[in-house]
Amino acid sequence: MLTDLQCKAPPIDGKSKLFDGHGLYLEILKSGARSWRWKYRIHGKEKRLTFGLYPDVSLKKARIAREKAAALLRTGVDPSIDRVLQAAQAAAQGEHTFKSVALSWHANQSKLFKPRHAKHVLRTLENDVFPAIGKLPIAQVTSPQIVALLRKIEARGSADVAHRARQRISDIFVHAIASAIATNNPAAEMGKALSPIRHGHYPAVQTVAEARELLKVVEARPAYPLTRLASRLLALTAVRSGVLRLAEVHEFEDLDGDSPIWRIPAAKMKLAQDRRADPSYEFIVPLSHQAVEVVRVAIDFTGTTGLIFRSVRFANRPISDSTISKLYREAGYAGIHLPHGWRATFSTVLNRLAAEEGRQGDREVIDLMLAHVSGSVESIYNRYAYMPRRRQLAQEWADLVSVGQMEPAQLIEGPRHL
Repeated sequence: MLTDLQCKAPPIDGKSKLFDGHGLYLEILKSGARSWRWKYRIHGKEKRLTFGLYPDVSLKKARIAREKAAALLRTGVDPSIDRVLQAAQAAAQGEHTFKSVALSWHANQSKLFKPRHAKHVLRTLENDVFPAIGKLPIAQVTSPQIVALLRKIEARGSADVAHRARQRISDIFVHAIASAIATNNPAAEMGKALSPIRHGHYPAVQTVAEARELLKVVEARPAYPLTRLASRLLALTAVRSGVLRLAEVHEFEDLDGDSPIWRIPAAKMKLAQDRRADPSYEFIVPLSHQAVEVVRVAIDFTGTTGLIFRSVRFANRPISDSTISKLYREAGYAGIHLPHGWRATFSTVLNRLAAEEGRQGDREVIDLMLAHVSGSVESIYNRYAYMPRRRQLAQEWADLVSVGQMEPAQLIEGPRHL
């Protein structure tokens, strides 16, 4: 058995090998370097395995390496071949980082996502996930690492974002497992470790008086003119804010006629994937006189083609998701009313009026105006059913909330804050 002193000492009588026992020896190379080698036999053939240079690999470490290799040999595994396989696996893991697998998953899922949603998902990964675990081999990502990044998202008050991030991380691991890149999903059951999401209705004012006051306060704030116009049109039509942001000039028809409409393509509606690809599921919004005037002013301000509510910085992009929300928040309506809340206000006010006046049939029409249609209803119903009554209710609502408000042209002239 060798000692450290012997390993360090100059070779005696020109010996080039110092034997430790059980096939382990320290070979002294012509360069003077000393390399640990292990001689073994498998299937009747003699082979050698290198453990590294002394003193980087100490005598103790060399003996441990020998014992591990011998243990493999006793199970019938050739340690030399196992080392090659382990190196190949490590190299493969290095290539399959969490980010590379996530991008592969995203490329596949983008075929099912709306383009805007696909961009949002990728942006969330880039901002919240990749900085923490993106460079790690996906097979080496651990539950504690995922919990840490999710806790960081929660700490900024975004519990819902944390839950969505966990779900996406889990989906990426499912993709990795299906691709034989990973063997387990450390994010699968992690939802229970996160703060619960408080589900509920969007904050919204409940009366006509409150709606009128909200518009007055919000529209008196310094803002980009198109932001004020977008807010007004959102209040008048009660469409989803995402639909309004992406509104294009060609979608508005008969603005100078008796039956002006906003023809929203199915691809922009909140529908199942197969329906978004079907033009017959487009949605028709009858426009009140006030809504028509807002659209005209906005088009005159923006131009006659393309997006109407354009970003102040990028003409080819719409105003952002948070633009109108920020305006409402800065006007003092945080927790009281969100842009999406106009849908609830519209429904509450008109359903209350319908109940007071005994117009029971209006409830179904109001739901239809909000695009609340069951999956069993034919698309033709969605587009044209009750159109005369829908137009009457749209005008009734616009007349109620427009009392005492500035004219649309004045929204352009109001105080600006760019």
